[in-house]
Amino acid sequence: MGKLDGKIALITGGSDGIGFATAQEFLSEGAAHVFITGRRQDALNEAVKKLGSKNITAIQGDVSKMADLDKVYNVIKTQKGHLDILFANAGVYDVAPIDTISEKHFDNLFDINVKGVLFTVQKALPIFNDGGSIILNASAVSIKGFPNHSVYSATKAAVRSFARCWTVDLKERKIRVNALSPGPIDTSVFNNVANTEEKKKNIQDGLAALTAMGRIGTSNEIAKAAVFLASNDSSYVTGIELFVDGGAAQI
Repeated sequence: MGKLDGKIALITGGSDGIGFATAQEFLSEGAAHVFITGRRQDALNEAVKKLGSKNITAIQGDVSKMADLDKVYNVIKTQKGHLDILFANAGVYDVAPIDTISEKHFDNLFDINVKGVLFTVQKALPIFNDGGSIILNASAVSIKGFPNHSVYSATKAAVRSFARCWTVDLKERKIRVNALSPGPIDTSVFNNVANTEEKKKNIQDGLAALTAMGRIGTSNEIAKAAVFLASNDSSYVTGIELFVDGGAAQI
């Protein structure tokens, strides 16, 4: 038996990286159906092809747009009627020195990383089963200061606060809400901040040096932690921030 047998799950930002790896793990643990979302239809099509399961549905949508979220939940309600697990994973990463922060930089990060998470969860509640699990993708940077990360870090601190508050808001429904906070993970995010392989390696080496384990993590390692928070293995765990960061935020 799998840890998620019979469960219906939604993973936002599921076309690559952590979201894709989590979809793989959820399916391997027996989830009855996994819905994934993303902004790019081509990336979603490729993800579905790679996952190779009849129990996966991809829905194109931007979590910062209310009409797109409504579309996502209408599809889930029509096809399956309810949700048991929500991994609010979709987010964007961008950094800027304080003296160059623009309104566009601020709005883009907060629209997707904060507003998107809020309404992803709120709009799920009418079809969310009591006793289910909500997981919010935060970050180790929510509690540590790094150069040029002020806006991004603030968005992730807000996500951590959501987990605390929603744990209380939803306790009567026995819905557990937890934050999952990755450290440096080898995903495509490095392609956004490095325009050469040499620069990418230098960034990765620098991040690895911040950890106690001397390496950056993998998406699969985050996915396995998401399975723990989604399953009954964490039945007495709610309101926490689970760091999966190689010790980066702890030392």
